[in-house]
Amino acid sequence: MQSKIEVISTVTVEHSDDLYKIVDLLNRTLKREDLMFGLALDQQDQNKAVFTIYRT
Repeated sequence: MQSKIEVISTVTVEHSDDLYKIVDLLNRTLKREDLMFGLALDQQDQNKAVFTIYRT
């Protein structure tokens, strides 16, 4: 069985050491709503982070 993951929204923000805490909280709180959140460093600017919301 394959699961389809759909990107709902993506935003680039200033990187902060605590951003992962927000993503972790959102993932634990909203997984029952079939939502998943991701965070990655911007490949062009390591001072920025890319925050993505997915529907699973």
